[in-house]
Amino acid sequence: QVELVESGGGLVQAGGSLRLSCAASGSIFSMDNMRWYRQVPGKQRELVADITKGGTTNYADTVKGRFTISRDNAKNTVYLQMDSLKPEDTAVYYCFLKIATAWGRAYSGYWGQGIQVTVSS
Repeated sequence: QVELVESGGGLVQAGGSLRLSCAASGSIFSMDNMRWYRQVPGKQRELVADITKGGTTNYADTVKGRFTISRDNAKNTVYLQMDSLKPEDTAVYYCFLKIATAWGRAYSGYWGQGIQVTVSS
């Protein structure tokens, strides 16, 4: 069993910053890509940021230059630093981690519970 726990969300004024964390626990043998998604009512869940095992990052155009994804493999944790927040960043944010739970086992995807980020004008 693998559990992902997100933290760091909340309410912030436009122009402010938040740092999201997603910590994995349980049967973790190795981890591959780590991703952050977000979703608002009536819209599809969208990929916000991705980081590979080697540290290569990619961002959605809407957040590029404002958000930074990072990972700490020793802590089984991925972070999303969000700066210069805008009201349109308001959404539920989900982490998604590819994890192998044992030697010889294929990677599977695991979702965090989702955490609310609200940016006020």
